[in-house]
Amino acid sequence: MPKQLRIAQISDLHIKPPGKLAYGRVDTAKALERCVATLNAFEPAPDFLVISGDLADTPTVEEYDHLKRLLAPLKLPVAAIPGNHDSRELMRNAFPDAPHAFASGALNQKIEKGPLDLVLLDSSVPGKPHGELDAPTLEWLSETLASSPERPALLFLHHPPFIAGIWHMDRQNLRNANKLAAIIRRHPRVQIVATGHIHRAALTMFAGVPCTICPAPNHAVDLDLAQLRAPSFRIEQPAFHLHTWFEDDGLGQVVTHQVPIGKFDGPHPFFGPDGKLL
Repeated sequence: MPKQLRIAQISDLHIKPPGKLAYGRVDTAKALERCVATLNAFEPAPDFLVISGDLADTPTVEEYDHLKRLLAPLKLPVAAIPGNHDSRELMRNAFPDAPHAFASGALNQKIEKGPLDLVLLDSSVPGKPHGELDAPTLEWLSETLASSPERPALLFLHHPPFIAGIWHMDRQNLRNANKLAAIIRRHPRVQIVATGHIHRAALTMFAGVPCTICPAPNHAVDLDLAQLRAPSFRIEQPAFHLHTWFEDDGLGQVVTHQVPIGKFDGPHPFFGPDGKLL
């Protein structure tokens, strides 16, 4: 059986102060508690967890303190990047031991996990909803990818670099996706670009590699592909992504599974004790 390395991804937690509901309706804290419980119970356990932005909602110190309490039961090592609802300064203070590439500014990180490099890019623009990778981040990314060309890399950022078809979210996507694409094309070790922001799963190809959007543990952006409604959300089945790296005879590939959050009936066997299909 090929060797495996399992990288879980959750996104868009939107933690409010204790007792507060997002949009007056969504208990994002309870949603994160269920998510942590599902991650802790998953077998085999993921090797690492990436949180791809919008950890807090407003944001405030109180929200990040609440977030850390909610994450305390988590049994996995974790790294996080900011989204448009986050504050770089408050996140840097909340996670002072994170291996940030810069002492100030963008909260980029490179994490070596087994045969993989996890490259976390800060696409947030302070005070703005859209995403952009600033010049120091683009230069750091290019240098980071060039430094170990033989190691496969998984890229994570908050804002999708493609149009998803949901009008009010697409105007907030990554503004300089062309610059990211140019770097990825120069470095074939990039295996996937994994994002968040839209609160629902999506998949496309970007710069020749798969590009995903991770669903959220709380609420989903309404799948309005024809601008029929005002910006809206729905309460749908929450989930996270599990990016599994399979390596066999020096070759490898990443496979992304969507894992529902919660407890469900099963597993039940297909075959009886006699080996016959039930």
